[in-house]
Amino acid sequence: KKKNDLNTIIADPIQRKKSDLLIVHNLTKNFHNLTAVDHLSFVVKSDECFGLLGVNGAGKTTTFSMLTGDMFPSKGNAYLKGNIDLSDNLKKFQQNIGYCPQFDALLDYLTGEETLKLMASLRGVPRKNIDQDVGSLIRMIDLQAHAKKITDTYSGGNKRKLSIAMPLIGNPSLLLLDEPTCGVDPSARRKVWKTLEFIRENFKSAIILTSHSMEECEALCSRIGIMVSGKFRCLGSTQHLRSVYGQGYTIVIRLKRQYENDLEYSDHIQQKVQETIPSAKLTDYHQCLFNFHIKDSSIRWSVLFEKMYRLNEQFQFEDYIVCDTTLESIFIQFARSQAILCPK
Repeated sequence: KKKNDLNTIIADPIQRKKSDLLIVHNLTKNFHNLTAVDHLSFVVKSDECFGLLGVNGAGKTTTFSMLTGDMFPSKGNAYLKGNIDLSDNLKKFQQNIGYCPQFDALLDYLTGEETLKLMASLRGVPRKNIDQDVGSLIRMIDLQAHAKKITDTYSGGNKRKLSIAMPLIGNPSLLLLDEPTCGVDPSARRKVWKTLEFIRENFKSAIILTSHSMEECEALCSRIGIMVSGKFRCLGSTQHLRSVYGQGYTIVIRLKRQYENDLEYSDHIQQKVQETIPSAKLTDYHQCLFNFHIKDSSIRWSVLFEKMYRLNEQFQFEDYIVCDTTLESIFIQFARSQAILCPK
């Protein structure tokens, strides 16, 4: 039904809702025998932050490269504001977007203020407005104390804040942020998140960001699409993903290091856990760490803890956890499926 709705929107722009800023339809990119992005379709509303979540190699950056015009799609198209066609009107499409790449692209010997003024000139901002616009932007990203310092002296967090501010010049309708907190420490990451929340609430630009952090997408995005091998495996709000994929419990068991290479012992543990808790399904095993998922949410916590206590008494695990299934564990399951589909 969703595919039919999307086809209707493409065929008849009148059917497009006013809130639909970007429509991506069957976007595909092939490299010889490799399909990096496989018939990707989604809609982004004018007031939302949409997250593309996936491990490295899932197709996130390739999707951005097509939406920015750095790569031509093998198939498919994208439409901005209903009638700006990526394939046939690339220049106008690019004039309406701002792009922050995964890695900072700053001129080391310009100050932050000079960098933004240069970007404003390139974007065609009238000269009489540049000082005022740049000053407002510097205050918005909380960079006043460093605006007149050369960017080579900036911390990782301040470099990312400046990189995020650059595509805001010219008031674009759509911001594309490729891993906006890539390479920054946890404290700086929180500051970048606050900047993005302020942009979303006050700048009236739609945002698409890529990430491999479920925590980041939960903090910033109204909807999330998890990409695996160039396709969406699931798409929806965090509440929707929880209701569909997050039912039941997760059990994590860590064995003692002495059993790291003992496959026979690991198989024995898996067998015993599944005999004790028949509904437990192994979702991941790596270096002494087991992850089991129990979909049946009707099992009582007390029953699970009692069974795990008995197993621990028998095998003396290094440690174990019983918890609700989180979005992070859902993402790990999807990431594991990509590793199986595309082994290195």
